[in-house]
Amino acid sequence: MRAEILRRLLAHPLTDSLSVDDPATTELRNQIIASKPFLKCIYDEWYGTLAKELPVGEEPVLELGSGAGYCERFIPGLITSEIFHCSRAKVVADAQQIPFADGSLRAIVMTDVLHHMPHTESFFAEASRCLRRDGKILMIEPWVTPWSRLVYTRLHHEPFRPEAEDWSFSSTGPLSGSNSAIPWIVFVRDRLRFESLFPELLIERIRPFMPFRYLVSGGVGLRSLMPGFTHAAWAGLEHMLESQMPRFAMFAFISLRRS
Repeated sequence: MRAEILRRLLAHPLTDSLSVDDPATTELRNQIIASKPFLKCIYDEWYGTLAKELPVGEEPVLELGSGAGYCERFIPGLITSEIFHCSRAKVVADAQQIPFADGSLRAIVMTDVLHHMPHTESFFAEASRCLRRDGKILMIEPWVTPWSRLVYTRLHHEPFRPEAEDWSFSSTGPLSGSNSAIPWIVFVRDRLRFESLFPELLIERIRPFMPFRYLVSGGVGLRSLMPGFTHAAWAGLEHMLESQMPRFAMFAFISLRRS
């Protein structure tokens, strides 16, 4: 009850009366990111990481869940997409039925998207089909650690169920349906199952990171808890705690390569 009261008090005024499944919420979240210097530094870092890890080549790169962001500023020619119509997406696409030809994509990138897919296996099958040889899936997703369990269960609005038996969940809507623990479940708890189902998708890298910055930024749903000029200090603190990320990380960068 106390956590719910705190979330309501901190809710961002632009979107606190809107459903997360309303496309207007996604449109406004782009404004929220731009208006919060601390949060914008985080997204700049995320998008820079995705761009740096892209494989070389001329084939297109597809971004899933582009509606609130601006990743196209970091990846020239990026094909932006969203599950519903919105102004910042070139393509309306369901990640479980990707509208691209076999072997046609150099990479698929996304931030905070995988854990909203109600049928994760369908996405990996589609991504594997669309990616060229040595193409990559690059993502930044919520992660499970002792610290993140506390934060995601008490202060975050999205479902967080590390104990879920399955990778799927009943979807209440394109964004309200989720399980923030899905990336950890797939790539850590059930890694052997993933490798058995998708042997062509090699887990190239998993880097847990960012235990505090997104939290104090308020993200896209809450008011900022820290002014923008403090971002460098918080980033420095997290750098000093690098060896402790298995205990404290709230996110992970994940890279998969199609063999």
